[in-house]
Amino acid sequence: MTQIPPIPIVKWADIIVAWLRKNAQWFFQPLKNSLDWTVSRLSEGLMAVPVLLFIIIMVGLTFLVTRKNWRLSTFVLFGLLLIQNLGYWEGTMLTLSLILTSSLIAILIGIPLGIWMSRSKAVQDIVTPILDLMQTMPAFVYLIPAVSFFGIGMVPGIIASVIFAMPPVVRLTNLGIRQVSVELIEAADAFGSTAAQKLFKVQIPMAKSTIMAGINQTIMLALSMVVIASMIGAEGLGVVVFRAVTRNEAGQGFASGLSIVILAIILDRITQALNVRKEH
Repeated sequence: MTQIPPIPIVKWADIIVAWLRKNAQWFFQPLKNSLDWTVSRLSEGLMAVPVLLFIIIMVGLTFLVTRKNWRLSTFVLFGLLLIQNLGYWEGTMLTLSLILTSSLIAILIGIPLGIWMSRSKAVQDIVTPILDLMQTMPAFVYLIPAVSFFGIGMVPGIIASVIFAMPPVVRLTNLGIRQVSVELIEAADAFGSTAAQKLFKVQIPMAKSTIMAGINQTIMLALSMVVIASMIGAEGLGVVVFRAVTRNEAGQGFASGLSIVILAIILDRITQALNVRKEH
């Protein structure tokens, strides 16, 4: 039986990556420099704030955003104090800077892309398979081109996190705008609204809840990349977890993992509360 020769996907991928690494540094290097500057300034700014002042600010913000939820505010207080007590404060601030940077980039790209998808079926048909690929591809695979183009450090971790975390905000922005009732759109048309007025005064306000749910999921997915990004030099709590795994240090792994869980709960509850606040 004649064997069909294998499709040279591996060779093609290697050729493309090598060509981009050689000929696209005019794009990758400025991007790396700008992201490195952004995350460095953000992490320095976070660490410059005294620990107790930062905790007070976070507790106050939680109290206001969650409509005077004392239980969550108390959790934020004792959770952050525990992180400080365990000696992971600096790692937590580095992790937070990575999450905020990657989430912000994913949101700034994802929401306009979701709006574009909602306004064009052709764009939706093209982008949807790409989003499927981004969500189903193992996260470790993103690290290979990220390291090839940006080297070792925080920047490839940010890029990999953006790719992994962006699909939910794109999908839910598209879904939220498409779910706006036809009657409201027809009423806006009847009043002579332009496309921009219809988008910003009708569709986006009506889709806020769904869009905020997408933002929440994007932040959580960016947080889930912390440990994986540490494998390519991203600093923060992920490094401690990864080191504990490689050295079989169960206690260190549990303590640093608990810090990540506390940070995840705080970010999740605050973004959920913002969604509820917008609905009211």
